[in-house]
Amino acid sequence: MTNKRRILVTCALPYANGSIHLGHMLEHIQADVWVRYQRMRGHEIYFICADDAHGTPIMLKAQQMGITPEELIAKVKQEHQRDFAGFNISFDNYHSTHSPENRQLSELIYTRLKTNGYIKTKIISQLYDPEKEMFLPDRFVKGTCPVCKAPDQYGDNCEVCSATYNPIDLINPKSVISGATPIIKESEHYFFDLPEFKTMLQEWIRSGTLQEQVANKMQEWFESGLQPWDISRDAPYFGFEIPNAPGKYFYVWLDAPIGYMGSFKNYCDRMGNINFDDFWKKESTTELYHFIGKDIVYFHSLFWPAMLDGSEHRKPNNIFVHGYVTVDGAKMSKSRGTFIQADTYLKHLDPDCLRYYYAAKSSATIDDIDLSLEDFVQRVNSDIVNKLVNLASRCAGFINKRFDGQLSSHIEDQPLYDHFTQKAEVIATYFEARELGKAIREIMTLADEANKYIDEKAPWVVAKQEGQDQLLQDICSMGINLFKVLMTYLKPVVPNLAQRSEEFLNTSLQWNSLALPLTNHTVNKFKALFTRIEMNNIDKVIEETKTLLAPAVVASNTDVVPFEETINFDDFAKIDLRVALIKDAQFVDGSDKLLQLTLDIDSEIRNVFSGIRSAYPDPQALVGRLTVMVANLAPRKMRFGISQGMVLCASGKDDKSGLYLLSPDSGATPGMKIS
Repeated sequence: MTNKRRILVTCALPYANGSIHLGHMLEHIQADVWVRYQRMRGHEIYFICADDAHGTPIMLKAQQMGITPEELIAKVKQEHQRDFAGFNISFDNYHSTHSPENRQLSELIYTRLKTNGYIKTKIISQLYDPEKEMFLPDRFVKGTCPVCKAPDQYGDNCEVCSATYNPIDLINPKSVISGATPIIKESEHYFFDLPEFKTMLQEWIRSGTLQEQVANKMQEWFESGLQPWDISRDAPYFGFEIPNAPGKYFYVWLDAPIGYMGSFKNYCDRMGNINFDDFWKKESTTELYHFIGKDIVYFHSLFWPAMLDGSEHRKPNNIFVHGYVTVDGAKMSKSRGTFIQADTYLKHLDPDCLRYYYAAKSSATIDDIDLSLEDFVQRVNSDIVNKLVNLASRCAGFINKRFDGQLSSHIEDQPLYDHFTQKAEVIATYFEARELGKAIREIMTLADEANKYIDEKAPWVVAKQEGQDQLLQDICSMGINLFKVLMTYLKPVVPNLAQRSEEFLNTSLQWNSLALPLTNHTVNKFKALFTRIEMNNIDKVIEETKTLLAPAVVASNTDVVPFEETINFDDFAKIDLRVALIKDAQFVDGSDKLLQLTLDIDSEIRNVFSGIRSAYPDPQALVGRLTVMVANLAPRKMRFGISQGMVLCASGKDDKSGLYLLSPDSGATPGMKIS
């Protein structure tokens, strides 16, 4: 160990109105592996998180449940902590943004920003629900897109044509809460002067703080021009009231990132021996890292550092951004049973399995990670069971039975052992850089070499040879020592297996003792360290997920917005619905929502842009599939090209998982008219 580092690590704060699922777990596992590695290296590191507990959705959900928001967030927090503990996420503190510490720090930062001239006020016009007597946030109003006329679009942007707009520009808007037609009402709002930080942010973003992919994405915001950020919301609202502004509340995204500070402040106050200011003062020499998903980069890479800078606090050393989780090549789906909750998984599978699989597929990029369920089973069984645990079990039987658990006094193949321990430097480099997949590949290559050693030495043959007890003990002791090295490397990844291995090896797995083999050492009786995954375990998870989420899907489709106005038969008869064959499907450069589909309707080839990208992360999987399109829709010019029709999709009223293509029954052929 050279220099002891002082590090604070956070994960994005889960929203306190829903359960933890396997998408959440990618981030928390990646962060936890990194934190556990840093602890093994002897650094002073703190790992904190909290529930994001404010906002309109939580207020409304509590009303629906007939409880207070405080009761709701307390219940959800307990569930979240249970699920994270189930996956061995080793937080030093898990708190809530609805806390005295967060209120104090939010008011402090706001007051400093205001004193420094970064808070402005402006009268704005908003949609207002006359029945619920409340202003409607963007996602709580739906209507027809003012650009492409697509129905059932949210108040901030269109999922069909990707246009962004003001909610008051929606055609035939409806309140998602009550179904009422909203009215336009004026209100004074408070704004954070983000454009004032343009120069600082441009320098900070290009300083190596962000991954290159993220920095490039952030550059787009500067090209379109930074805008003042609305940080206030009107009552009724569940959150912190703005000082000296009755009826005005901090927008949830103002106090959510401050929740990192609030959680750490709570921890420092409880522990009594950690100086909070050491980690947050402007001239701090400590390290601060945020692990987040790419969906919230905007807030963490623009608003958050600007807020910190404007309130005289330090900025993060780095923001580690990851991609989304897909399951079997498609977005997590409630109907297919792949929108898997953490507690459902934990009922049927060892948490180390997912930790290992996510680590094996993780890199320092923001690329999405696919949880292929068949590959998941095969890789865990192949690597953990066949290569790792089998190495220990093949050797332990002889050591326990023939030598009372006693290992040899020396290493049978010192060059091989040195080769294993000398890999520590490259594996450490990969862990530090969050290239977990590369670290796993190095470790598993060593596991192959260890098994090759045992195969070539064949202790089961030696055991039958008279007078070869010492050689048998030496070979098996060597195998157990190689297992010890491998498990030391894997300790941050699979903590449950590491703990069971430590009990068997009768020692603590420490990075700084890698070069010291276990000689003249007694191991404990070998017990099964890991259980092979069977596909029926996966089937149980899928079926339980379908059962668990089915009622919620039904409910969500019945309590949001009434159907649009009815049409008569003559209107419907004008629509020419045709079966179409998808000849090609491609991403659209410059859009994160559209796919470009090449459709064959027998008589001709059509080009159609459709906002279904979120549901189909691998567009080539659509090629060769039949779908249904509106063939007589007038062509529409978009900035990406001409769209010559519309494909039919399905989505729940408040289902954020995306739009899914409809497919005709078997026997249909391209060009068939649907009537």
